[in-house]
Amino acid sequence: MLCDEIEKITGYRFKDEALLRTALTHSSYANDFLGDPTKGNERLEFLGDAVLDAVTAYELYKRFPDKDEGILTKLRAEIVNETALGNAACAIGLNDHLLLGRGEEQKGGRTRLSIVSDAAEAVIAAVFLDGGVRAAAKVIYRMLGPTIDAAALGELPSDYKTDLQIFCQKHGKSDIKYIITDEHGPDHAKVFTAAVIIDGERMGAGTGHSKKQAQAAAAKNALTVLEESIVL
Repeated sequence: MLCDEIEKITGYRFKDEALLRTALTHSSYANDFLGDPTKGNERLEFLGDAVLDAVTAYELYKRFPDKDEGILTKLRAEIVNETALGNAACAIGLNDHLLLGRGEEQKGGRTRLSIVSDAAEAVIAAVFLDGGVRAAAKVIYRMLGPTIDAAALGELPSDYKTDLQIFCQKHGKSDIKYIITDEHGPDHAKVFTAAVIIDGERMGAGTGHSKKQAQAAAAKNALTVLEESIVL
């Protein structure tokens, strides 16, 4: 039954269903119901992280022959980070099948991106062990294909915006707003300008071919300004 449900989600049929079950087992479940937290998915998560990095790097290497190492590294980080991977796994319903302990279930662990992303990496590792690297790559593309496409277009603004939010929280700044201050150009090549306002003060601006790109650029600029002010 579990294998049938996961096959619908991932497109992969496990030969060893026990391997899949381990991949979905959080340490809290292993502790509560198996009496041993080490029987959870941490080891598979470790392996899956490496498989995910390698497959994503290979895809980016093929797709962008003109990009240098620095840009490829940044793109990969945008694709395989906890937020992007966790959201992608939730989007296909993987989180519905996680095995969680009582306390973690009550605390809403099924929607915690850290737990979901770890499980996604564990499932990737399980597919790799069960069916090889090609099978694992197919599952990764099925799960992260839209994310890879969005990163390639510069439409994953969550990293800089999230980093800015974390920085502001750490330094006692709470009110962050983004406004579009300008847009120009024809519809097929429009350019937007965004500004980020933090506690009533304009801290950064940026441009892009979409509002999301412009907001991401503004967040990046604001981060640079704030980090330099802390250093000084």
